[in-house]
Formats: sequence, structure tokens, C-alpha cells
Amino acid sequence: MAGRLGTWELDVDGKSLLMSDTCKAVFGRQPDDDFDFEAVVAALHPEDRDRILETAERSVSLGIDYAVEHRTIWPNGTVHWTEVRARVVKDKFGRPSRLTGVASDITSRKLYEDHLRHLNDTLEERVTQRTAELRQAHETLLAEVAQRERAEEQLRHAQKMEAIGQLTGGVAHDFNNLLMAVLGNIELLQKQLAGDPKAKRLLDGAMQGAKRGAALTQRLLAFARKQDLHVEPVDMAGLLHGMTDLLERSVGASIHIDWSIPAALPHALVDGNQVELALLNLAVNARDAMPNGGQLRLELDIVEGGISSRAAPGRYLRVAVTDTGHGMDAETLEKAIDPFFSTKELGKGTGLGLSMIHGLAVQLNGAFHLASTPGKGTRAELWFPATDEKQMKNDGEIPQEQHAVHARILIVDDDALIAMSTVDMLEDLGHEVIEANSGERALEILAGDDRIDLMITDYSMPGMNGAQLAKAALELKPKLPILVATGYADLPPGAGIDLPRLGKPYTQEQMATEIVKVLQR
Repeated sequence: MAGRLGTWELDVDGKSLLMSDTCKAVFGRQPDDDFDFEAVVAALHPEDRDRILETAERSVSLGIDYAVEHRTIWPNGTVHWTEVRARVVKDKFGRPSRLTGVASDITSRKLYEDHLRHLNDTLEERVTQRTAELRQAHETLLAEVAQRERAEEQLRHAQKMEAIGQLTGGVAHDFNNLLMAVLGNIELLQKQLAGDPKAKRLLDGAMQGAKRGAALTQRLLAFARKQDLHVEPVDMAGLLHGMTDLLERSVGASIHIDWSIPAALPHALVDGNQVELALLNLAVNARDAMPNGGQLRLELDIVEGGISSRAAPGRYLRVAVTDTGHGMDAETLEKAIDPFFSTKELGKGTGLGLSMIHGLAVQLNGAFHLASTPGKGTRAELWFPATDEKQMKNDGEIPQEQHAVHARILIVDDDALIAMSTVDMLEDLGHEVIEANSGERALEILAGDDRIDLMITDYSMPGMNGAQLAKAALELKPKLPILVATGYADLPPGAGIDLPRLGKPYTQEQMATEIVKVLQR
């Protein structure tokens, strides 16, 4: 066995060989194998055989120690290295009578020595190769560090935008509540003071200001991805064709609009009205970037999303708006979608346009890409999920005469100012109204009054929110119609109930329409 010493003894005159089991194993033989001197000689590698026999004869004739390394061929045909050492034993007359020695398998050592020789022979080549590998590894490491830094910067930017979005969404939601009271009261005053020209002018101004505030909150909610959207399959080619006149009037005669809208494209899952506003906003930005005129190109095509596109895998309708304006440098481009960031003069823009568009695209499960080069222009891409569904036909508005329903309505809102305004609007519509300032109070009223036709509840309330109140109310009255008033598009995850919603801030007309829809279901 390799690494162990086997003993042997050879009679010089008669060539009689005695060998231990371990020694036989060195030559690849089993203990019970008949392994005589002739078999040993036959097992020697042909290239080593003469050298070994000559060395053995020389040791015997001179009486010196025998030491040799040689190759041995095992019965299975494999080649092994063997180290043999022996001394000459003389008889009483001083003549050599036998050789006594040991043998060991040194194959592993020889292989290692060969490996070392090969390493030494190829050292320069390996040093050169290793140097190149280290240089490549260094370059790869630098690239990975740069990629990681970019990823960390993108993560920090995303976290910053998410934090700003949460703050913005909360502020917009609270602002919507305030506007609710303002709009509602102004509407009622307009009716009561319709015969007073001065009052009408003042109220009209107040209403315009309130509506501007409502539009601002919608932009804030769009950036925060919390606006109320009506998503359906939309023919984007038809939408763009329908905007032709509007866009041409908006950008002016000094800017030429080039269209690329192929036929037979699938529809996109979007809110058509919001997409029109986003495209109009991009066109106006392009106009402002080309004060001396230029070219505006609108393209529509279908693309595949993936990792490289920063959009989830799938099919998308891509609307690209490209101008030949002054463009933006890298620093400006990086901040372009931040809320309230604007390159326009003071008072010429809110800085919410691109952030609103970005928020809209993300809320629609799409993406917004912006690229720009100073002096060459800007390209903005909106990606919207494609669908094979067809656009639903609009059944039209609810006839005005259907608004003339009279119901017993429970209004639930913890904000006394909003509740008062809502109650006044409902009563002005001819409804009988019962007011509750909390979910617990609303449940008490429902438990003791079987004549409630509809419950309108705010969503964000302390103690018991609108979804929790709705669940409890439906346990008391399973068929009770419920309308949730909220400034957000979707109820938070885990709300566990699907309810019709009335988006804040709403007008008296919008509230009347939603009431009719809910009562007719």
C-alpha cells in the first residue's frame, strides 16, 4: 500500500525471493499471489529494467547498499513509482549471499514532484497570466463597486421619493378634506346668492381658487401614486389622434408636430383622461424648451419590458414625446421628476408636472423614462401595460331627472367642518340626513333605526376607519348601500372589502350622481 514499507529478501545465487504482503501490495499484487523474482523483473517498466538490474549487480559485486527509484507496471496496466533500498548480507566466508531490503510506493510523491517541475517550467507564463487575471479582477471589482454605488444611489433616490410621496400624499389628503368644506359651502352660497351680482362674482372667484387647489392636490396625489384612477382598455392610437388639434394649438405655429402612430396595436390599460393630461403637460414642457420653434415628435409602438428597461416583464404600449429644445444636463435630469423642482421662472410652473407623470405611470403599473442632452433636446417615454381587451362603450351620464331621489342617509365623518358641509349639500338635494361623528356612534344609530337607505362614511377616522365600520354595518344590515368618501385611489392593503368610493374633494353634482349609482345597484 502507498506510504507503507514492505520487506523483501533475495537469495543472490538461487534468485529465491521472499516478499511480505505489504511489499507485494507495492507492486499491485495480493498476499496470496505467486510473485517470484522473474515476475518482479517482468513487472518492471521496460525503460527502467536494465538500469535496475545493472544497479543490483553492481551492489552485489561491490558489496554496497542498493537504492533505486523506478516505475512498476501493475496487473491492471497502471504505472506506479517504487522506491527500493537494500543492503548486501555476506556469508561466513565474506561472500555476498543475499540482498535484504524494503520497498515503498512513491507514486504520490513523484506526481507531486512532476507537478512542481511543471509549475517551475511554466512560472513566468503563470505569473504573466496571473497578473492579467489580477488586473481583470481589479477592473471587475472597480466596475462592481461603481455598479453598487449606482444601485445605492438609486435606492437612496427611491427611498427619498417614497418618503416624499408619503408626506405629499398625507398633506394632499388633509388638504382635500379642507377643500371639501370650502367647495361645498361655496356651492351652496352660489345657489342662495344667485341674484346678487357682486356676491356671485366674489363666489365665482373663490370657486376658481378652490378648484385650482383641488387640481394641485390631484397633482400631489398623482406624484404620491394615490390619485383615483378609472383604468380601462384604451385605444392609444385613437386617443393620440383625438388630441391632434389640442396639441397643435398648445404648442403654437412655430413648432412642427411629427406623428408616428402605426395601426393595429393592442389597447393599453390606462385612465384616458389622465393620460391626455400627462401628454399635454409633456407637450407644453417641450414648447417651453423651444422658444424659437422646433420639432415635436410623438411616437406610439409596442415594446417588451424587462430588467434592462426598468419595467416588469410584459408587453407595453410606449408613447414617446421628443423635442429639439435646449435639453437638460445630467444634474438637472436627475432632479427632473422631484416634486416642486422646476427650471422655469418663478411663477411659471409648480414643478409638479413631471413628478405627476412619473407617479401616474407607476400607479398604472407602467414606467416613465426621461433622457436629455444639452443642446439636442429631450425624450420622454410613457410605458403603459398592453391588453387584448377592447375599450368599453360609455353608457352615458345618469339623466338629471334620476338625481331627484330622496333618501334617508347616514353621514359619518369625524371632522365637524366637513360633516356640516356634506349635511348641508345632502339636505339641499332633498335628502333626510342623520349625522354621526364616529364609527361607534354610526353603529348605534344603525342598530336602532331600520329606515337608513344609505351610509356615506369617511375612510380615515380614528378608532374605527371606514372599512371597519362598513364590515360591522353590513353585519347589522347586510343589504345596506355604503359609499366611502376618500381622497385616495385605493383602500390600504388588508381593508378586506370592496366598496364604491366618492373621491374627495367632490362637488354636489358628483355626490348626487354617486348616490344614484349606489342606490340603483
